[in-house]
Amino acid sequence: MTKPNTQPPMIGPYQLPNQVILAPMAGVTDRPFRQLCRRLGAGWVVGEMVTADPSLWHTRKSKLRMDHQGEPAPRVVQIAGGDAEMLANAAKLNAELGAQVIDINMGCPAKKVCNKAAGSALMRDEALVADILDAVVKAVDIPVTLKIRTGWSAESNNGLRIAKLAESAGIQALAVHGRHREQRYTGWAEYDTIAEIKSHLSIPVIANGDIDSPQKAKHVLSYTGADAVMVGRSAQGNPWIFQQITHYLAHNVLLAAPSLNERHCVLNEHIQALHAFYGETMGVRIARKHLGWYLNEDPRFSEQQSRLLKQQFNALTTPESQTDWINDAMTQDATARLLAKGSHAA
Repeated sequence: MTKPNTQPPMIGPYQLPNQVILAPMAGVTDRPFRQLCRRLGAGWVVGEMVTADPSLWHTRKSKLRMDHQGEPAPRVVQIAGGDAEMLANAAKLNAELGAQVIDINMGCPAKKVCNKAAGSALMRDEALVADILDAVVKAVDIPVTLKIRTGWSAESNNGLRIAKLAESAGIQALAVHGRHREQRYTGWAEYDTIAEIKSHLSIPVIANGDIDSPQKAKHVLSYTGADAVMVGRSAQGNPWIFQQITHYLAHNVLLAAPSLNERHCVLNEHIQALHAFYGETMGVRIARKHLGWYLNEDPRFSEQQSRLLKQQFNALTTPESQTDWINDAMTQDATARLLAKGSHAA
């Protein structure tokens, strides 16, 4: 275990206010969620992955993913693809559209991404990785960062070689997920590879994978010597994790859990932001999965109770009915009535 790095890193010209970063997650880290996590303590947020093929940017999904209106600096856009020239062009076009940092995805394990020789599949071809990094860095005059895994498989743990290529190419920060691609999100993240990478690099290294508590964040920073931690799935339904981690790192004392009123206010704010961002039909649909995550993380409810409440919420079809339900569910008496109603219906 190394001495923990307690200073927030600087990425390009941007000094991070703390050492906790929101990971890019497709279908999750849209503008409403990024803004909420920033407000609750995330020192750096990364947008959802955008395809490097500009011919696909006309779709509603791509347009929404590229919407950073009203977001404070730095606006970080993550691009994914398998062709150096196309990625370089995508970086340039995104910079012209207002991106202030370009992040290259070489960590996504999804089949639909890897089957197109993108995401973590790129780690199988180090020559192509070098070409991509060089092309993208040269294409823009803004910082370029990179996200990788430890390798393609347990037999191909080449994260350190990729990391050295990244630093040589001018990449200004590197995030490393402590799993190889074949693990996807199963098993446990390992941090030895991240520690090894950090020991060889002078650019900021960000540790990612299973950062699910303030104590775990502190342990990983100490074990790896990383400059920051990146939180992904553990922020779903629990955006308070950022302020909890930053408080613990600063004071070595756990912050009190959010009150019922705080949960109510944040959930209401988030759901209404989704309605405004996506519109009525799509907003209602996307709100359902976020509400499910909030219920999963709410200590008041058992798994069965959460399931009953999700069923009720998922049957709602308008923004107004969703907002009314939330206002009911976040009072103790009303929640008891909703659960009783669900039990009788079952």
